[in-house]
Amino acid sequence: MGHREDLLDGAKRCLLAKGFARTTARDIVRESGTNLASIGYHYGSKDALLAQAYVALVEGMGDSFEGDGTARSTTAPGSTERFREVWANIIGTMREPGSIWRLSMEALVMGDRMPEVRDHLARAQREAGRGLVPLLMGGREEDVSDETADTVGMFYVTLMTGLIAQWTFDPKSAPEAGALAEGLRRVVEAATGGAP
Repeated sequence: MGHREDLLDGAKRCLLAKGFARTTARDIVRESGTNLASIGYHYGSKDALLAQAYVALVEGMGDSFEGDGTARSTTAPGSTERFREVWANIIGTMREPGSIWRLSMEALVMGDRMPEVRDHLARAQREAGRGLVPLLMGGREEDVSDETADTVGMFYVTLMTGLIAQWTFDPKSAPEAGALAEGLRRVVEAATGGAP
């Protein structure tokens, strides 16, 4: 592994231990066994490195969204059952001690103090939505159009951001996947002229 990868791995460990605001460049260097100049050379700045480390941590969670990995989903893509199943898996990652999702809340709250982190993560949101679309609706990520990523994908990202906020703020009252699926069913029913 080279300095670039060592820095990224060190930054991931620092984020999990200290968060965005409390992690210093020296922390990353100490954790990665590299030097300060490597951060600027490979990533441009500490904040750019932290943002990329966070995105890598989230991407690493992707398999958890599909369940325990022992079997592929048998629920129909786009169905309420698939919606409930995937969100149950995502919520499961929010329950874990030391969940990475608390970092999302830190980035939201501290965003004006960390503009480079905020800007990098804002650009990554479209790709996050692009990844959620096939997970919930079937198909392949590379086939998701920009228009779909910007509508359906962003709907899912917005739902996820709200869930992260609720699970971070008060896990006891945060919704479970079944309640979300029932809420979706009622919204769709009302929007298509059925009784709420």
